[in-house]
Amino acid sequence: MKNDFFKYQAQTTPHPLAMEISRAEGSYIYDKSGGKHLDFVAGVSACTLGHCHPRVVSAIKNQTEKYLHVMVYGEYIQDPAVALTKLLAENLPENLNTTYLVNSGTEAIEGALKLARRATGRTQILYANNAYHGNTMGSMSVMGFEERKNAFKPLIPDCFPVTFNNEADLEKITSETAAIILETIQGGAGFIQPENNYLKKVREKCDETGTLLILDEIQPGFGRTGELFAFQHFGIAPDILVMGKGMGGGMPIGAFTTSHEVMTLLQDNPKLGHITTFGGNPVIASAALATLQELTETDIIKQTLEKEKLFRKLLNHPLITEVRGRGLMLAAMVETPEIANEVILACKDRGLILFWLLFEGRAIRITPPLTISNDEITEGCNIILEVLDSIQKKVN
Repeated sequence: MKNDFFKYQAQTTPHPLAMEISRAEGSYIYDKSGGKHLDFVAGVSACTLGHCHPRVVSAIKNQTEKYLHVMVYGEYIQDPAVALTKLLAENLPENLNTTYLVNSGTEAIEGALKLARRATGRTQILYANNAYHGNTMGSMSVMGFEERKNAFKPLIPDCFPVTFNNEADLEKITSETAAIILETIQGGAGFIQPENNYLKKVREKCDETGTLLILDEIQPGFGRTGELFAFQHFGIAPDILVMGKGMGGGMPIGAFTTSHEVMTLLQDNPKLGHITTFGGNPVIASAALATLQELTETDIIKQTLEKEKLFRKLLNHPLITEVRGRGLMLAAMVETPEIANEVILACKDRGLILFWLLFEGRAIRITPPLTISNDEITEGCNIILEVLDSIQKKVN
């Protein structure tokens, strides 16, 4: 199987981890050799309720017995998609009441960028340095990491960078700006949070200039930071909200949400302003609906902040310089990328799954399922501390 994996399936890096998966349940992934791995990554923040959560699995099974794909997006009324978008609206600010369902976060970014230009009649898009919004051409155009973009240029024109948390750069938002797109918490950059009411100041500048604020909640959304969406920590609301990853409870989905008035602009002049064949797929929408119901009907989101406190208490070591992030979107920072690499790989050999961040080499990603138990948190942190102790002994 491993030989076939390397021969027939496209790879994204020169050295994939190449674990052969047998099954996954709760906070654990099992390999084909019988190994049991505690998962502190959750499919890169995608498995919100852990692996194969019973409510999600039941929703999928029930829907597969009714119907699968029946028509391109938006033509037929399908119960799971309608129920999902209605429940989203009930849990979002009043201006965020209409949702377009797509297949991934990066596709949702594409739709949001198109909608911003359509709604404002402007072309200029601002984005943040060290931002990551996906890897399609539009998403890469607002990626703030030139090294990853250069091989694919020219990209979409009229896209310009600002620096996250830099108030002086807000003057770049003008009456010519269609939208500014920001991650509510910067992911690939190292889980950087907004400071000094930065998002409020962005919101005010957008209101002054008629610019749309797009917030990318693909990673921090769906309870990961202790609110359903991270922007709810900061007392503002975007004009367009983008989501994905943890939305589907392990199934592939994305969405962008705005007001009904703005969203209708994609219906006409031209018709089919945005179209997708499989967006809103009933099986996927059923999984997402079950995930959202579980989050909103239980105290899982509230528990996330208590679990953050436990992580911060346990991850106390001389080689950890700080723990960034909020809720269960955390990054343990060490002094060098070499230490981070050694920790991630050594923990893998000891049955703990950790991962990297895209642009910050000193970061160790800790984004476990929101359902992880305190005992599992303690188990995993003890492994991290043991590995750090062994590294420290070699350094000394």
